[in-house]
Amino acid sequence: MTDSDTIFALSSGPAPAAIAVIRISGPGAAEALRALAGRVPPPRRAVHAPLRDSAGALLDRALVLFLPGPHNATGEDTVELHCHGGRAVIAAVEEALAALPGLLPARPGEFTRRAFANGRIDLAEAEGLADLLSAETELQRRSALAMASGGFSRTVEAWRDRLLACSAALEAVLDFADEDDVALLPPDFAARIAALREELADWLARPRAEALREGFRVVIAGPPNAGKSTLFNALVESEAAIATPIAGTTRDVLTRPVAIAGLPFLFVDTAGLRGETEDAIEAIGIARARDALDRADLVLWLGAEGEGPAEAWEIAAQADRADHVVKAAPRHGVSAVTGEGMDALRADLVAAARRAMPKPGEAALNERQHRLLGEAEAMLAFAESLGDPLLVAEHLRLARVAFDALVGRSTTEHMLDALFGRFCIGK
Repeated sequence: MTDSDTIFALSSGPAPAAIAVIRISGPGAAEALRALAGRVPPPRRAVHAPLRDSAGALLDRALVLFLPGPHNATGEDTVELHCHGGRAVIAAVEEALAALPGLLPARPGEFTRRAFANGRIDLAEAEGLADLLSAETELQRRSALAMASGGFSRTVEAWRDRLLACSAALEAVLDFADEDDVALLPPDFAARIAALREELADWLARPRAEALREGFRVVIAGPPNAGKSTLFNALVESEAAIATPIAGTTRDVLTRPVAIAGLPFLFVDTAGLRGETEDAIEAIGIARARDALDRADLVLWLGAEGEGPAEAWEIAAQADRADHVVKAAPRHGVSAVTGEGMDALRADLVAAARRAMPKPGEAALNERQHRLLGEAEAMLAFAESLGDPLLVAEHLRLARVAFDALVGRSTTEHMLDALFGRFCIGK
């Protein structure tokens, strides 16, 4: 498939539905509409029309729109067919489109990829759109929308403009230093570079997008029979883990994603931690539990006080039992059976997750964006420390290269394939 091909796909939800929207995009979109509807209506005007196949058989009666490029979603001629949403109707219309010369079914993300190729969106906006489509919590939605709406892209462009101005001043000195009408570097040159680097450092210090996408990872840990699985079930509000008084019941790491107060959490139940065991399967479970501790954002420690990982919250669990583990200064005392202390624990978890996650409506950097912004910040730091104008100019250029990669001015097909492969067919 090339950009000269015309593509089509169902862009609305899966059938059956009240309405199905089939999109066509590419140089042959108008002719495809003419072939099915017998005419091309005025641009951007919804018109009722019968749709017929090449033999003249009626497929459906639909609303059709012609959206000529470049001022539309993909930047090229686009058609929308608003049909009835039955499976047979959709299949018949798609079959008629596939029979037309030059039309091909779209691949996942193909419409958005064409929008990027035609300059309708940049790479950062496309990444935000991908996150928006997969958002499951309010915080994820608002953060993804901030990125998809172009706020971060505009910030990058402003940084790039400031960097270009610094580079221009430096190049003038390098090229024309022997001419009387060219002054030396502006006295605030170093301060401008330092201020820009500090702004990048502030962005790098923000919580990352992975915390939003994967959820705030809370690992429940402790020795066997400490009440871990019971607490896990209470937090995820389901009987996800088997909870029994038999030591070693939990043999593996069990995870459940949950949204609390609009925040994404990933709760992790682990095997009971203890010394040597002759049970090979239990030993594997213990090893996996220790690995889960290393990857936790927060550990709820249900074992003896002071024996958990650093920064773990001391939890006095099983408060309803007379033989529960007594702790001198637990952060929370809870009973997952009676509900005692559970509301306070949830509220504390929400507060901790809010501190670790982007603020509502604030764009968050993903791994790729964080790496490139880090490269730009490092180049500016080098530029601040160097005395040779040629070396300073080169490091400013490398910072601009990182900015260009952030918004997709320079990228690779492999990376684009990975990004747009996250989208569904029809988007």
